[in-house]
Amino acid sequence: MSNAGERLKTIRKRRQMTQRGLSDASGVSLTVIRDLEQGNQVGARLETWRRLAVTLRVSTTSLAGSGNEEGPVPGAKERFTELCAALSAPPVKADAWDEPPTVRGVEAALADVMPHRRKDDYEKLAIMLPPIVREADGLEGLDGRRVRAHVLHLTGWLLTQSRLFEAAEDALNRSLKESPDLTHAAASVSSLCWLHMRTGNLDAARNLAIKWADDTEPRITKATPEELCAWGGMLVRVSTSAVRDGDGTQAKDAMRFASSAATALGREVSPHADLLRTFGPTTVLLKCAENASVLDQPDTVLRLAPTVPKAGVRPTTNNWHRHLLDVSYAHAKKGQHAEAIDKMLKIRKISAQWLPHQRFARDVLAEVVKGRRTLTDDMRDLADLVRLPL
Repeated sequence: MSNAGERLKTIRKRRQMTQRGLSDASGVSLTVIRDLEQGNQVGARLETWRRLAVTLRVSTTSLAGSGNEEGPVPGAKERFTELCAALSAPPVKADAWDEPPTVRGVEAALADVMPHRRKDDYEKLAIMLPPIVREADGLEGLDGRRVRAHVLHLTGWLLTQSRLFEAAEDALNRSLKESPDLTHAAASVSSLCWLHMRTGNLDAARNLAIKWADDTEPRITKATPEELCAWGGMLVRVSTSAVRDGDGTQAKDAMRFASSAATALGREVSPHADLLRTFGPTTVLLKCAENASVLDQPDTVLRLAPTVPKAGVRPTTNNWHRHLLDVSYAHAKKGQHAEAIDKMLKIRKISAQWLPHQRFARDVLAEVVKGRRTLTDDMRDLADLVRLPL
């Protein structure tokens, strides 16, 4: 039995609840509860632990601990072998280059990468990023640090998305160290918070986000767009980690302040055209819907969805795709299976490589399958993509 499974069983008995009673009260299936307690299922999504924790009146962290996110999808380690090698290799000596790398050259290479970043084309990124990482290591001066921080941040984001967490944390910590100012650093910290959330370490995510929200808080009337993006982004991380840890009050308070920062901006902003730093009113709206999804409030998700702007600067693909999954899940919970599948097919069309890395996608599809007598070809194709056994 895993430590988390032991804690679940101990606390459940302390509350004088049967497994069936906990299942009925939390909405978590009896099979999942049994498998967790017996050690047949080592981990579960944070949203599952949150439901159990709320029912048992404890925090998510105290119940689940950390390390509940499953490992990389098959083939991910092999795909990013060269990128991880470039990340861990010592810098090439200046006299070893035929032509020393330049800031302008690395920036041009990054510009070529961005279309593939927008499409979440991990296969292309895996090929294009290793030489950029090596060249960025050879840059000098303040501009060199700025570009190197950007390259390392992008690398850390990609490896986090692919669940290669150890290498991702190394890249993000190096990006933080190389960041030339507070707003650049906050972007790397935000991704570190996301990494901690994906690995189930909610305490680390929340504490880090709170610290940096305090450190980056500006005077709103005099704040630059960069400062508002940094502060607002950290507040969103406070909110999303707090709601998963069962602290709804802090989640609401943080999102209210994030909304103030977004209102001051008036639109979505990507400082220095860095997609990973995008923040604004649309991002806040998507994260409000995400929090509602975590709280199992499908009606709220479906009420917010039509209000999301379709024009202007788009939020990050992570936030947008996650929103489509939230909407899909809300439809599934309401028994609207065709609408749920339609949203998942839309994600697959936009970014087929993103879906397999999302455990939530598997849970959404499982919710649909549970309510169906027969499965369509689209459902079977999606099940293969997200590795849902049928």
